[in-house]
Amino acid sequence: MKNIVILISGGGSNMAAIVRASQQQNWAKQYNARVAAVVSNKAEAKGLVFARDNGIATEVLDHKQFDSREAFDAELMQVIDRHAPDLVVLAGFMRILTPGFVAHYEGRLINIHPSLLPAFTGLHTHQRAIDAGCKFAGCTVHRVTAELDVGPILEQAVVPVLPGDTADLLAARVLVQEHAIYPRAVLNLIKS
Repeated sequence: MKNIVILISGGGSNMAAIVRASQQQNWAKQYNARVAAVVSNKAEAKGLVFARDNGIATEVLDHKQFDSREAFDAELMQVIDRHAPDLVVLAGFMRILTPGFVAHYEGRLINIHPSLLPAFTGLHTHQRAIDAGCKFAGCTVHRVTAELDVGPILEQAVVPVLPGDTADLLAARVLVQEHAIYPRAVLNLIKS
């Protein structure tokens, strides 16, 4: 069985989209793959409830309990590795990962970013796209490298920027596309 471990920090809507796709498309039977665990750095992350309700193992590792980013990432690797991951999926995991963590999961670590990379790496992507006068925004699934938001692109979706758009309105439309392309990107990786 190919194990997928998903990391979240909040509501976990992308994680939920992946779990739903895995259920609807019967990844266990069709592709010998499953979401094995959901791990969060925040005990109050609402996505943990969804994961538990769907019979998925959950774990919490509070980053505030560690003296350094390296110490947290070292323990996080142990938590993840207990689930023998073939793929580690960042789904709203709001932590910048150390180079050692990224190297440990090289080729098995992916993320989704709410812009058309390489444009607008980092935070506040929707407002930055509006401020720049972009006609289009979107989202990107990419492999994670040690440099933030620059890994090889796996999937993208384009969303028009409409007159009068606010960052929140644009973000909501982009999120719909995230929920479409992230499960597809995960499936393509587990099928290959």
